[in-house]
Amino acid sequence: MPAAQETSNKATLMRFLEVINSHDPELLSRTIDEIFEPDMKQHSPFEATGVQAMKEMVFERLYRAFPDLHITLEDLIEEGDKVVVRDVVTGTHLGEFNGLPPTGKSVSYNEIFIIRVANGRVAEVWGVVDIFTQMKQLGLIPA
Repeated sequence: MPAAQETSNKATLMRFLEVINSHDPELLSRTIDEIFEPDMKQHSPFEATGVQAMKEMVFERLYRAFPDLHITLEDLIEEGDKVVVRDVVTGTHLGEFNGLPPTGKSVSYNEIFIIRVANGRVAEVWGVVDIFTQMKQLGLIPA
């Protein structure tokens, strides 16, 4: 893969993280439409297909539950058509999250994603989210 394409793939993922942190729903919706393949596959931590599923995950699960959600990029590595992102998510649980009413507690947990890029757009995402730490911080698992 040419170096310019690798730089572009990294830039695409950095742009996505910046837009998530902007909390601008219109900008985020447009950006998802631009950088994700319409039939993208997600395997993290649930199986989903399509950009609508991505939007629902961000808007309905994350922003609603953690309105101050912030993602800090720790590592961004590229090899061929794959980009690896390691980040830290922080936020305050102020809305319903997967059936759990708001606790007002802060969370800080790690994620690692492997993203396959095809023709400059995200085609597939595999991820590991530290749900154990998240649930412990929300009080669902004893400390």
